[in-house]
Amino acid sequence: MKTIIEPFRIKSVEPLRMTSRAQREQLIEAAHYNLFNLHADDVLIDLLTDSGTSAMSKYQWGALMQGDESYAGSPSFFRFEAAVRELMPFEHIIPTHQGRAAEKILFSICGGAGVIIPNNTHFDTTRANVEFSGAQALDLVCEAGLDPALEAPFKGNIDLEKLEALLQQSAENVPLVLLTITNNSGGGQPVSLANMRATKVLCQQYGKPLFFDACRFAENAYFIKQRESGYAEKSVKSIVREIFALADGMIMSAKKDGLVNMGGWLALNDDELAMQARNLLILTEGFPTYGGLSGGDLEAMAVGLTEVIEEDYLHYRITSTAYLGDALTDMGIPIMRPVGGHAVYINARELLPHIPALQYPGQSLAIELYKQGGIRGCEIGTVMFGRQSDGSEQAAAMDLVRLAIPRRVYTQSHIDYVIECCAAVYGQRHKLRGYRISQQPPALRHFTARFSPLGEC
Repeated sequence: MKTIIEPFRIKSVEPLRMTSRAQREQLIEAAHYNLFNLHADDVLIDLLTDSGTSAMSKYQWGALMQGDESYAGSPSFFRFEAAVRELMPFEHIIPTHQGRAAEKILFSICGGAGVIIPNNTHFDTTRANVEFSGAQALDLVCEAGLDPALEAPFKGNIDLEKLEALLQQSAENVPLVLLTITNNSGGGQPVSLANMRATKVLCQQYGKPLFFDACRFAENAYFIKQRESGYAEKSVKSIVREIFALADGMIMSAKKDGLVNMGGWLALNDDELAMQARNLLILTEGFPTYGGLSGGDLEAMAVGLTEVIEEDYLHYRITSTAYLGDALTDMGIPIMRPVGGHAVYINARELLPHIPALQYPGQSLAIELYKQGGIRGCEIGTVMFGRQSDGSEQAAAMDLVRLAIPRRVYTQSHIDYVIECCAAVYGQRHKLRGYRISQQPPALRHFTARFSPLGEC
């Protein structure tokens, strides 16, 4: 059948506050044209992020009631640990309150001046935590991943030739190799198992551990099942286990493919590294069996890990995201192709060629989507990545607007509304103007920067 059916029923509803365009124009101006500054009640369809915005199942809500809040050695931790290890057989599993806490701990140990951390593409907080340590965050995505219009199955792959060249020249400066699955900053594109295995071979050749930034591991595994030769008949669970059999460690925000509102972990096989990580965790997060989380959070993550690999759910998830992306493509709106698992990425630089990259076409488009229909997206481009470590400004490789779809939250009618709003913005795209940054922090500026509109084009 052609109709996408959500594999769940709605049991509780949350009212949405309707606003007019005139109201939204006032609201975004009061927010200094930064969509992060908006009150969530003033957003109709919130596609800012898929992180922590999932709707939990009745089984997860029930599991919250089983949470044991013992400071040390809670049985909730051991249930969580067993659920992680069922998919990802690491020696040490260290809970954290979210993924960036795991990043902070890992790069506080492995980072530092002169260190290089290669990745297919670092996301914003990963890059920030690497650079805060004094290290260099180096993106080595394959060439296909830099061409938004190219239809290729695994545009999230790391460039193996560039990685090998780096290891040949600077192996002593590289403490680990990181792969982000799926590649969020690169348009939610998956990484193939063949690429993961080849990366592991290089890591072994040069004596480097392989880590995964695995926030969307289940979506990546489903793409492997769909697209990679030899995997069509394998279960998602078996593919997930094959992925993590290659890894020496991982960082995880469970707020994505853990299907929870808060939680994450750092997993390791190295005993010494795990001891250092736990010591840092105690300083900032809490005891190693709760890591800044309640027992209920640990229980909900354990259940979420069983639900996220269900193939009916993943089919719905990937198909419904493609429904939005294909509709935008059909009307002529340029997006990152093929459609990723968790989001549709509009190519703002191509859509708005009259706005130079240093006038932030992605921000302009995101603001107009909010004005038009109350839709909150997220700029992934020169605002997020343009500021260099020396304070200079440089155009990012791409200027995208991410429409990230929360898991199990919106129905097809909501997405149809998004499509209509995008069509309206597309029809008046030539009228959009650029922006300048009037105030910004030294790092992760997109969260709190203030913008001012430039003159009419």
